[in-house]
Amino acid sequence: MQRPISINLHKKSRILEIRFEEGAAFELSCELLRIKSPSAEVSGHGPGQEVLQLGKEDVNITEIEPVGNYAIKLVFDDGHDTGLYTWNYLYDLGLNRDWYWQKYLQALKDAGYRRKRDE
Repeated sequence: MQRPISINLHKKSRILEIRFEEGAAFELSCELLRIKSPSAEVSGHGPGQEVLQLGKEDVNITEIEPVGNYAIKLVFDDGHDTGLYTWNYLYDLGLNRDWYWQKYLQALKDAGYRRKRDE
């Protein structure tokens, strides 16, 4: 299991910076973290049940709560506060950030949604 040695929220840029023991470091946007929340509300209860999140361009994190020695709970300013972000999940998001982001942008396009920042 990958374990973080630091987790820092940069509120102004809406970036969560995570550094892991073995040296990997990732910058994850609050928008990506929100749209990839591991909660049932976002991820569904199984493959293919994901719920596309719209209008999350300006979302920010208001709280980071530790959960044991294996995860954090992120509280977002849009009221979303379910879903536990395990160390392995955060590491995967970091490693595959660009792929997840492109997949999200394609899903938005397929749904006919234009992000505010892309106008």
